[in-house]
Amino acid sequence: MTADAKTAGAGAAHPASPPLTERQEARRRRILHASAQLASRGGFDAVQMREVAESSSVALGTLYRYFPSKVHLLVATMQDQLQHMHTTLRKHPPAGETPAERVAETLMRAFRALQREPHLADAMVRALTFADRSVSPEVDTVSRLTTAIVLDAMGLEGQPTAAQLSAVRVIEHTWHSALITWLSGRASIAQVKIDIEMVCRLIDLTVPDPA
Repeated sequence: MTADAKTAGAGAAHPASPPLTERQEARRRRILHASAQLASRGGFDAVQMREVAESSSVALGTLYRYFPSKVHLLVATMQDQLQHMHTTLRKHPPAGETPAERVAETLMRAFRALQREPHLADAMVRALTFADRSVSPEVDTVSRLTTAIVLDAMGLEGQPTAAQLSAVRVIEHTWHSALITWLSGRASIAQVKIDIEMVCRLIDLTVPDPA
């Protein structure tokens, strides 16, 4: 399934919500900031909805209207963190000579950003793991953002092929798995780098043969 098809499918299943007003967007930003701050200090368990409400100066009932559960909130927090990463990577794109090198560099930069906030990274990954169908729109957004980051790093001149999108999915799965194994203490940063560079070589296999 292409990224456009996936987006269309998600939109059909979950009608788009009306855009937030400026005041509502500011409130949402405060909530996400409070969530990230609490998670950074104490991980998943430190993010309690009542404390998030107090820290962001919103009523508890209002918080639940924005985010029905802690898992919804933390997945949205990951979405927010990825958006910041994407903006930064567009301002400072990777310098590798090949698409595979650029993607590996990009993913390691994203990994190191998460490495600086291990409790926050752990909280967001746990939320993704616990997410059920009710969190599907937020999880889909995280997936689309990750795909967009990888495709930007590849620097394609046209639309990605089916083979390239398949390679991107495998790369994303590997990156997510590497993050989990690192957070659990079962892999070093050096091993993560080796695995990421290895899987990114799949991109080379998707380059069409010259006519």
